[in-house]
Amino acid sequence: MMRLRMPYFCFLFMLLAAAASTSFAQAAPYPPVTIPGSELRTMKSSSTGRNYDLYIRKPGDFDKNKDRKYPVLYLLDGQWDFKLLDSVIGGLVYDKWMPDIVVVGITYSGDHPDYDSLRAMDYTPTPGGPKGSGDGAKFLNFLKTELIPFMETNYRGDPARRILGGHSLGGLFTLYAMFSDPSLFWGYLAGSPAIPWDNNFTVRQEEEFAKNHKDLPVRLFFAVGGAEPLVTPDVSFMQSLAARNYSGLHWDARVIEAERHSGVKPEFYNRGLRFLFGN
Repeated sequence: MMRLRMPYFCFLFMLLAAAASTSFAQAAPYPPVTIPGSELRTMKSSSTGRNYDLYIRKPGDFDKNKDRKYPVLYLLDGQWDFKLLDSVIGGLVYDKWMPDIVVVGITYSGDHPDYDSLRAMDYTPTPGGPKGSGDGAKFLNFLKTELIPFMETNYRGDPARRILGGHSLGGLFTLYAMFSDPSLFWGYLAGSPAIPWDNNFTVRQEEEFAKNHKDLPVRLFFAVGGAEPLVTPDVSFMQSLAARNYSGLHWDARVIEAERHSGVKPEFYNRGLRFLFGN
């Protein structure tokens, strides 16, 4: 009789063990992985009417050097690229290519924000295909009158070392900001910018800028992937910009060979930050 009952007892033991394991997992979940030295702030913008989450990265010595001011990178699409920039900057600081800096990754509040729609509103200077697009001027005003003062008051941002960085529509907005108010930022990082937006809006904006300006005293790094459709219009734009020979413009551009649209970002930000902080 004992032989007949052994399989039953083994099966019962397995069920009890599985139930205990499941109960333990539910009662004591593993903690999430977080980025050391980072924190989340929120801001309601009166300029755009939207709520933003701000992913903020503080330098390692931020709490020790209370009187020190830091360069601040205003990073567009923080929901996608904040973690990447934390890693890239950590490596560049370790290798002494740049000083440690504050990063504010700008993204949107809410449980399930529609990132594609929201960024199409904020990062585009004129209306286009996506519904609600064309709020670039409002978003630029948000940066200028709300976010920048907040960062320089609360995170000791250095007003002489502001950086704006973005990719794709974020790159489009970066160039829009540069030609709209060049002195607002010290450095501009434009990756795979959507130059074709609104029948080459950026080309027209630069042409209008050139009619009244001979100088453009900023630092600009521009990159595009060699295997993405934007390579032709982006390279053409940079060639035209270089031909202007603006006084005070320090720039570098790179075609990242064999990379597609999203794959350019690690090298784009790495090379871009090295350029900005190089001699």
